[in-house]
Amino acid sequence: MVEYVYSGGSIDNRFRSAASMTEGTRIHQKLQKEYGEADQKEVFLQMDIPFDFFTLQLEGRCDGLLAAGSDGLLTIDEIKSSTKPLDLIEEQTHPVHWAQAKCYACIVAEQNDLEEIKVQLTYVQLPSEEKKQFIKVFSQLELKDFLEETAASYRAFAEMKLKHEKQRQASIQELSFPYPEYRSGQRAFAGTVYKTIMDRKNLMAEAPTGIGKTMSTLFPAIKSLGEGLTRKLFYLTAKTITRTTAEEALNHLEAKGLYMNSVTMTAKDKICFKEETICQPEYCEFADGYYDRINGAMLDILSNETRITRTVIEEYAMKHKVCPFEFSIDLAYQADAVIGDYNYVFDPRVNLKRFLEEQKNKTVLLIDEAHNLVDRARTMFSASIDKSPFLKLKREYKQNPALFLPSKALNDFFISFKKEMDGRKQLVLDLIPNELPLLLEAFTEAAEKELLHTAKDAVKTELLLETYFAAQNFIRIAKLYDDHSIAYGEKNGNELTMNLFCIDPSENLRRMGKGYRAKIYFSATMSPGRYFQDMLGVDEDDYKTRVPSPFHPEQFQVWVQPVSTRYREREDSIAPIVRTIGSLVEAKSGNHLVFFPSYQYLDSVYESFTLDYPDIQTIKQDTGMKEEEREKFLEKFQADSKEPLVGFAVLGGIFSEGIDLRGDRLNGVVVVGVGLPQLGFERDLIKSHFAAHGKNGYDYAYVYPGMNKVLQAGGRLIRSETDTGTIILLDDRYLQPKYQGLLPEEWRNFRILKDFSILKALF
Repeated sequence: MVEYVYSGGSIDNRFRSAASMTEGTRIHQKLQKEYGEADQKEVFLQMDIPFDFFTLQLEGRCDGLLAAGSDGLLTIDEIKSSTKPLDLIEEQTHPVHWAQAKCYACIVAEQNDLEEIKVQLTYVQLPSEEKKQFIKVFSQLELKDFLEETAASYRAFAEMKLKHEKQRQASIQELSFPYPEYRSGQRAFAGTVYKTIMDRKNLMAEAPTGIGKTMSTLFPAIKSLGEGLTRKLFYLTAKTITRTTAEEALNHLEAKGLYMNSVTMTAKDKICFKEETICQPEYCEFADGYYDRINGAMLDILSNETRITRTVIEEYAMKHKVCPFEFSIDLAYQADAVIGDYNYVFDPRVNLKRFLEEQKNKTVLLIDEAHNLVDRARTMFSASIDKSPFLKLKREYKQNPALFLPSKALNDFFISFKKEMDGRKQLVLDLIPNELPLLLEAFTEAAEKELLHTAKDAVKTELLLETYFAAQNFIRIAKLYDDHSIAYGEKNGNELTMNLFCIDPSENLRRMGKGYRAKIYFSATMSPGRYFQDMLGVDEDDYKTRVPSPFHPEQFQVWVQPVSTRYREREDSIAPIVRTIGSLVEAKSGNHLVFFPSYQYLDSVYESFTLDYPDIQTIKQDTGMKEEEREKFLEKFQADSKEPLVGFAVLGGIFSEGIDLRGDRLNGVVVVGVGLPQLGFERDLIKSHFAAHGKNGYDYAYVYPGMNKVLQAGGRLIRSETDTGTIILLDDRYLQPKYQGLLPEEWRNFRILKDFSILKALF
């Protein structure tokens, strides 16, 4: 595969990767329109290079194949757009560009038996569109020597890949289900996943906690890989803890004979070796010369490791002195399985863009805890831009007209828009103001030039860089804007913000997921199915399944304590909530988790509880807990603890889903409220949008997302066939048919808790 990889330059990698990708495509197309009638554009080229035991297939698409001129020579034209001033680009500035074009030239020369052929590199400066060209003439012989030498350097990697694939396929064909028997419903679920992949469909699956969803999706997906239906799988999650579950499942399969590699993706700011994530060669020795060392690093790690976790990546990145984040990105294109966040596929800002359509066609997406994708996708496809950075930049760059003028124009736009708002806190617009994207594009063009000259001064460029990214993101999301989104202005104190808010992410999820062989959306809580089908963009003819719970009603008791937890009555609810928790712990010692709809509510009840029950050990979730703090929180829940423990946490937070406290590590769960999101402007926009489309807007905006959090929190209790415990749902709305209808069947035979003495009698 001929693949273009950018190398060289001193600009911040974050800036370089974001800059002018769409603009570059436009320039390519504009120059290609200037070709003559006999010239060809976007010419697909392919060539086989035989080795002893395999054939290397070289293929790519050259920008232009220009007809012979007066000298009788065909010309390969390779177009490169650049934000650099062209006087900084010399003939040998980017050897990789020559290498790419020479590969194309060799294919054309050999296939057409040409003694000589011309290679032309065409550089276009953005945004000026100034052009600079370098032309060389090569003989077929020297091109052939170059290509053979280049292919030979790839041989070790190709041989390693072939050996790996042969061993992988053999191991998968012999692989059997890694447990002595399937859990109830697990075999049928795994079979549905396999059929979905085989039929090139999508699947929306609700499979209860404890059935073994991770193995039920990974095992059939791996089997499909062994049978040649697929070549790669992504296991996508919203939280680090579920990534760990996928890693553990692959470890278990490896212990049973599986041979395949996987890479776990980690966010750049978490895996970066430097104190500050500044991806400049002048600042970071791991970025400087990255492409000189990456081939050796890739060959080393892929030859010696299968479970390529964060720790393993860091070890090899340090050994070969390469950026660990960029290293993980390159590994993702080579690994059999990729474990990572949703955004590596669905987020238009950071998704892995180098996957070609034919690669997607052989790739399966396993989307864990898919209920989380709804709100995450809204964030991915939303954007905002503030006024204040442009005012600051206008003042800071007074002596630089190139930046002063676009910054001033944007600041003036916001001043004018403020008048339109006429004192309102929010103002919904019919469309994005026409001039805003144009003003932002002018600003980003000026910012790119400035950043090229001042990238070494990280302090000076930080505000400009962050504003540049915000502007780029707004422009990108503006291009996706349709009737599933709303534009609105917002005034908060002295700040004025323009928002593009994605109300319904389904169309964008379809667009970003297009081309993949199959997508498996699975979660313990995908009810009501119609809501998630609408939100995730699952089509009517796609597959849906619901796996019955494998647990018996005798394993847990469900109680409803009919207390009002509505916002206006929360102060009055504190005392009965405290008494309910205390009575449960006194009646049944052990470990308990209590979930609240907000930190404020949690803190109020926690304060009263610790005063009324000073002898009961407590622990509470705080905002912004680090990983070590989270681990310490969970470590408190020990099966052999002699003292009862009550953990206070928030619904929808890090402890309400994805954690596994089996056996006596957790004996009871109390859920305070029905989980409704806080009333707010954007939630009301969602309500109005779906009401206008014939849905129950209030349910789509508030009830369904809220009850999903309740079900996730309650699902922490019973994790295996031997677990037992108590669930108390603390809100009078659970007595209403609407809310009861959203409870799992096994919860619906609840008892109403009127007298706390009942608890003591039962336990």
